[in-house]
Amino acid sequence: MHDIRLIRDDPAAFDAGLARRGVAPVAASLLALDGQRRAIATRTQEAQNRRNEASKAIGKAMGQGDAATAEALKAEVAQLKDTLPALEAEERELSARLHDELARLPNIPLAEVPDGEDEATNVEVSRWGTPREFAFTPREHADIGPALGLDFETGAMISGARFTFLRGPMARLHRALAQFMLDTQTATHGYIECAPPLLVRDEAVFGTGQLPKFAEDLFRTTDGRWLIPTAEVSLTNAVREQILDPAALPLRMTALTPCFRSEAGAAGKDTRGFIRQHQFEKVELVTICAPEDSPAEHERMVSAAEAILRALDLPYRKMLLCAGDMGATARKTFDLEVWLPGQGAYREISSVSNCGDYQARRMNTRFRPEGAKKTEFVHTLNGSGLAVGRTLVAVLENYQQEDGSVTVPAALAPYMGGLTTLAVAG
Repeated sequence: MHDIRLIRDDPAAFDAGLARRGVAPVAASLLALDGQRRAIATRTQEAQNRRNEASKAIGKAMGQGDAATAEALKAEVAQLKDTLPALEAEERELSARLHDELARLPNIPLAEVPDGEDEATNVEVSRWGTPREFAFTPREHADIGPALGLDFETGAMISGARFTFLRGPMARLHRALAQFMLDTQTATHGYIECAPPLLVRDEAVFGTGQLPKFAEDLFRTTDGRWLIPTAEVSLTNAVREQILDPAALPLRMTALTPCFRSEAGAAGKDTRGFIRQHQFEKVELVTICAPEDSPAEHERMVSAAEAILRALDLPYRKMLLCAGDMGATARKTFDLEVWLPGQGAYREISSVSNCGDYQARRMNTRFRPEGAKKTEFVHTLNGSGLAVGRTLVAVLENYQQEDGSVTVPAALAPYMGGLTTLAVAG
């Protein structure tokens, strides 16, 4: 959400920031609408003041025996009472229109975010790990997985495309990955474990920016609630409409939850395999902090996600996304892309974003700095630490053996009950 006052101060800079997102100039139309709203608000206030003044004057005129003046004032008050509801309704309508227009606009990228329209102009920041050299041609997870318990057919039979049924050791490995991630983020990186709701109201999905523009990417229940696309929605909204104690910041939260996405904008993409599902699990990281701390918190959150990949010895690269490839709520985003030998490519496994005060304005979440009289909006950050299904894919492809089995990474040994290999049933 954007502050109309900042747009008034520098409309050219606002349009220039949106242009980096591929959005046409809107400052002039927003300011015109804002001007109408302010003019009506002024007229409304003046009418209310005059009504109050005239009402007081009636009593004074009657006390002085001036019946003619009293009657004239009564007529004026009656006319104002008839006029005011229309003015107030127009002010509400203009305010709602302005709010809706502002709510549909994406965040402004930070200056250090590279220009570009899509992933082709993202910038590689670093790489970690050396891709394994195989003595055989590595296969994709969709070819390895079915013999080991990754059952695409049953998932599709029960629920349709983009659903998968996991069995036996494969389900155990998936659970082990999730628990390992959650334990690492809480014990090592200090995130508070949460178990949030999976169904949320309109206000929550609006707060984190999925509504109103991206409703088609979500699933909605018959009673009007939304299935969360990520625990970012529940965790971030845990502080909505609050004034936070600065001593409690930064507030770092994590949760392991199912996530639900319609993938409306991903028709034809990753239809084979376990990469792009309607239902998947993810360990989400969310931080609420003071504005001056958000750059450092962003780097810290990226490091927390990287720690999982390093512990699992999965090669990856860190990418700084260009302005045109970032999510709408982000002002700066790093993606972690894991190496998949079966595909011979790096694929996204975590996206970590600094949203600045964009979400905080939508949620009305503030704090009062020490010694300050006025409150300020907090900054919010979110990221994957990690996407469990995609990490499972990375393990299957990077730890595959020629006979079709998969070795369990050493870091997961405490979670696997002694199982060290996923083997093809004889």
